[in-house]
Amino acid sequence: MERLLEGLTVVEASRGVAVRFCGRLFAQMGATVVRAPGGDDTAIGYAGAAGEAYGRWLDAGKRADAPDGPVDLVISGQDAAGVAAGEALAGNLPGSPTRLAIRWFHPDGPYADWVGSDEILHALTGMAYPVGPVEGPPTLAQGHGPQIAAGLASFNAALGALMARPRPTRIEANVFEAYMCLLETGAISALMEGGLAVRLGVNRLVPTYPCSSYRAADGWVGVSALTPAQWRALCAIVGRPELGGDDRFATAIERLVLGDEVDALIAPAFATRPVAEWVALGFEAKIPITPMHDLAQLPGVPHWTARAAFAPFDDSGVVGPTLPYRIAFGGPPQPVATQGPDGPLKGLRVVDFSMGWAGPLCARTLADLGADVVKIESADHPDWWRGWETEQSGDPPPYEIKFNFIAMNRNKRGVVLDLASAEGLAAAKALVAGADVVVENFAAGVMARLGLGPEVRRALNPNLIAVSMPAFGNGGPLSGVRAYGSTVEQASGLPFVNGKDAWPPSLQHVAFGDPLAGLTAANAVLACLYGRGRMGGAEIDLAQVASLFQFSADAIVAQQFVAGPLPRTGARRARAFAAVVAGADADSWLAVSAGAAAALDGLRRVLGRPDLTRDDEDAIEVALAAWSAARAPEAAALELQAAGVSAAPVQRADQLCYDPQLMAGGFWIGSHRRYVGDHLIPAAPFAYDGVRPAIRNPAPTLGEHTAEVLAELAGGPA
Repeated sequence: MERLLEGLTVVEASRGVAVRFCGRLFAQMGATVVRAPGGDDTAIGYAGAAGEAYGRWLDAGKRADAPDGPVDLVISGQDAAGVAAGEALAGNLPGSPTRLAIRWFHPDGPYADWVGSDEILHALTGMAYPVGPVEGPPTLAQGHGPQIAAGLASFNAALGALMARPRPTRIEANVFEAYMCLLETGAISALMEGGLAVRLGVNRLVPTYPCSSYRAADGWVGVSALTPAQWRALCAIVGRPELGGDDRFATAIERLVLGDEVDALIAPAFATRPVAEWVALGFEAKIPITPMHDLAQLPGVPHWTARAAFAPFDDSGVVGPTLPYRIAFGGPPQPVATQGPDGPLKGLRVVDFSMGWAGPLCARTLADLGADVVKIESADHPDWWRGWETEQSGDPPPYEIKFNFIAMNRNKRGVVLDLASAEGLAAAKALVAGADVVVENFAAGVMARLGLGPEVRRALNPNLIAVSMPAFGNGGPLSGVRAYGSTVEQASGLPFVNGKDAWPPSLQHVAFGDPLAGLTAANAVLACLYGRGRMGGAEIDLAQVASLFQFSADAIVAQQFVAGPLPRTGARRARAFAAVVAGADADSWLAVSAGAAAALDGLRRVLGRPDLTRDDEDAIEVALAAWSAARAPEAAALELQAAGVSAAPVQRADQLCYDPQLMAGGFWIGSHRRYVGDHLIPAAPFAYDGVRPAIRNPAPTLGEHTAEVLAELAGGPA
């Protein structure tokens, strides 16, 4: 794996976490990466020595000296000054390098010059609003999640650009749009289908319940029961089978509204058995039940030690997460023939067997880069994001008007095949034989049972790049655990990072693992495509849970610097003053982050309190709350931003399609599709030389391109 990007030279021009994490991905896959000098790593991660160690993790595998040959890519950010410095540096480097600028915000729009921070990106993207107690305040997640997501998305954009012939001169990406991967589908669904975001309490996230943490006899388990069958099975294993037939709890939404009652009925049972027994019962009953290991436990969990998911990154003995996939190479080397920057992957075929969010986002990323993505569904088992209702008749059919599906499957062609039939399996094998990439996100072993496992794929197409992405990867004690995106977060350690010590381990999103694993899978696929000329074909075994270790890396590192559990402090964090305070209107909120001395000075000036010190966070928050209570959060944020303070209103998901920055930057674009007519979809969160990837076609209707694709297999016209 360390040879995939061999021969590429990348230079970092600044020390933002997004820039450095993007560079880390290049370095871990074999590129020569020269890091920028300077920076104060005591101001990142968990600050102090833990922050410095996290900085060493970000810089592992990089060089500190000057490049000794032509440079392919310069990464800069994250404000205008940083981008300008990167431009100046690139102009003095050999090789006419492509410039990648990772800004906080798109340069067009009212937030373009705002002071960015991970805290206000949580607020602006709708991530913070539904998290926390009903009465508020909304709770900001810890860590650098928005910047890590931007690093993932920027790596995909950069590697696509580096494969283009000719290469684009500039790549533009930004943290706001990259982190929208978590809320873009919810925002469009709210716009097109109606509905408002709500805050229902800790671990009460629409639309699934139970979707929570329960204390077992010797630890915690994460439980997600979405479908009626899962709910009935859960009721049976906790000894309350009668609840499965209670009409009050018939749907996930009804159970969510009655969450307190549901917990009172089922939580006592969990305390009677150890974690391992509940995981085994969940496996037998086909319910997503996962062990929830805390930050101290994770590196020693046998499943993760077998996958070498953690390793030392310097000589200090501190361990951090490794890349979340294992790759087996084989087949004769065969370079990938790529095209220009309007579609670097044009001419490549991707066969997308995946469903839901993680796999489809990986495939959508490849489609945005120009690949011909053929999405495989069956009439009896379509993509579950089309809906899982038993009644699917109607005009229009319910499965054709689900905006989650529509947003996630643009630029693809849709084919219906019955893989249980000889004809359907033969067609699928023919598609695999002619493909460059296969994407699937089924549970471990499912593709083999369908007759399309790794051995079959390799025999059909030795040069194939295939990514398989079960929650826990393929093989190992946990590989059979059923999972949703919520399960992935529950198992990742992140619930022991966010929220407060008095809360149960806390989720920050109903499916946090899904889109972030999808971006990570695209990282691996693109790297293998780039390296196919040296390494041959590849089977990528990606563990979605391990993808989230990248998001908890700062906390995993920090845990090794403290005795006992890492404190959970809500919005408070060591590296900066941060808070969410109420605005003038009901349920309106302002998020503020001030870490640098200049930002604290600006906050004191705005509040008229020169006496406030960084050591007295309670006094700062009280003064800020009194000031904010007389203002609309939008106006308060503008005043604070003018003083150099990172601040933003806490937005709801249903407000995002109207966000002036996303609108001005061109993130929301119009599309037209049968059954739903005109609608919005999100654009790709990057541009080459100022042009975003084209939207070639809307998401396919069920089986829309079956005849067309099968005719291509037969060598004739559709």
